[in-house]
Amino acid sequence: MSQLLPAARSDVPAIAPAFPAAPPEPAAAVTTVPGARTAVVGLGYVGLPTSLALVASGARVIGVDISPDRLDDIRADRADLLDDDRDRLRETLRAADPALRLTTAIGEIADADTVLICVPTPVDRHLAPDLTALRAACAAVVAHARPGQTIVLTSTSYVGTTRDLLVAPLAARGLRVGQEVWVAFAPERVDPGNDRHRQELTPRVVGGTTPDCTARAAAALARITPLVHRLSSPEAAEMTKLLENTFRAVNIALANEFADLCRDLHLDVTEVIDGADTKPYGFMAFQPGPGVGGHCIPCDPHYLLWQVRGQRREAPLIETAMRGIAARPRRVVDRIRELLAGAGRPLLGARVLIAGVTYKPGVADVRESPALEIIGELVRAGAEVGFVDDLVDTVRTPDGGTLHRVADHTDREWDLVVVHTGQSGLDEAWLRGQPMVLDATYRLAGLPRREVV
Repeated sequence: MSQLLPAARSDVPAIAPAFPAAPPEPAAAVTTVPGARTAVVGLGYVGLPTSLALVASGARVIGVDISPDRLDDIRADRADLLDDDRDRLRETLRAADPALRLTTAIGEIADADTVLICVPTPVDRHLAPDLTALRAACAAVVAHARPGQTIVLTSTSYVGTTRDLLVAPLAARGLRVGQEVWVAFAPERVDPGNDRHRQELTPRVVGGTTPDCTARAAAALARITPLVHRLSSPEAAEMTKLLENTFRAVNIALANEFADLCRDLHLDVTEVIDGADTKPYGFMAFQPGPGVGGHCIPCDPHYLLWQVRGQRREAPLIETAMRGIAARPRRVVDRIRELLAGAGRPLLGARVLIAGVTYKPGVADVRESPALEIIGELVRAGAEVGFVDDLVDTVRTPDGGTLHRVADHTDREWDLVVVHTGQSGLDEAWLRGQPMVLDATYRLAGLPRREVV
């Protein structure tokens, strides 16, 4: 096991499984085409598109989720999907013999030859890993595993998770990993709302507990990806995922810092980044913004930092980057206050509209969106805050309140409009008529009264 793995993780309490945990009677091992019968545990932003990609490859899929409401949303075509995936889902569910079976019964994974675990791994309010869903899902899969299955964990987590939550419990059940069941880690690579990086176009990495585990997991994943890169162990694959998203976090923090420096020096940071991006080697463009949200960047590096601290080590560059990311929404609020003050208007009582509240364009997802913190800070300061976003009807503010989308925002007068997320339906002609626009996306250079963070 990796030297980074803490000897004990007593600070993260054991969680009772949310699924029924009674183990089934052992079944005889089976041999079939890898991935031809697959169970996907967790049908969120990763699990559902993965299920649909498997169906498109010819597999029969058992889609398991503990939430009946989630399954109802999927059946009713309310799930947030790319257009192509939405078409796939409709076609699949309308078939006389659907290749995707939706269920809340975890025991049905016994019918599958391959099991993919795709559940969320957030952080709590102390920025420590919240392993509730992951522990429950892994415990349930272990309880219902049978000989002959390949089990692949895809959820981002600390280095050593696969051995802790799958390999050791399976061995305790008497199942020999690498001989009777095969276990690997293959981190998800799903970019919600981006059809240029569909799973069928995106390479995957996989690390198995044994070489045979790696081979079997790679064969199953090869159904939905053009390339499977094999690593030496689950730990190497787990660390690969942490590196991918920590790399993004550090570079976004750097882009935000350059944006502040460029404003102080009366330079356009977008022009500077575009100039640097002409270099064909040694540079990758990252864009500044109001902060980061979603399932990866605000959360994943904290899994690594938590583990590093357990070894009493330091990762100062990562820690500084994550502090900068966490502080970015407050920097936006400070800038709002500065601009209003410059116009002779206090924040108290000011009418502020937030345009776009999802964490990225094109997805109806507000998880960890900086807009929520910005709205909360403005409300606490006494501002009259509204929001508009074609993809979101209501948002929950950090203080537990509920804010509804403004239906008639073009008929109202606003002291300041903050463009937080550049949704496709944003009316730039209307923005041109506003007295002041804070462009937190850095994408609206043509507006006459535009300011940046």
